Amino acid sequence: MVLPVMTQEAAAETTPRERSDLFGLTLLATIGIVMLAWIGGLVWGAMLFFNWLVS
Repeated sequence: MVLPVMTQEAAAETTPRERSDLFGLTLLATIGIVMLAWIGGLVWGAMLFFNWLVS
């Protein structure tokens, strides 16, 4: 049974993958923050609307 050996070239190829993962996590966090702000705006608008409706 032959086990693959990590060469210098294979070690160098892992860097773009880590960078891509970091970019993906940053994008996911940005989308999460924007969605949270959007939902907060909807809740705030609904509160204003119902406050106006009741008064």
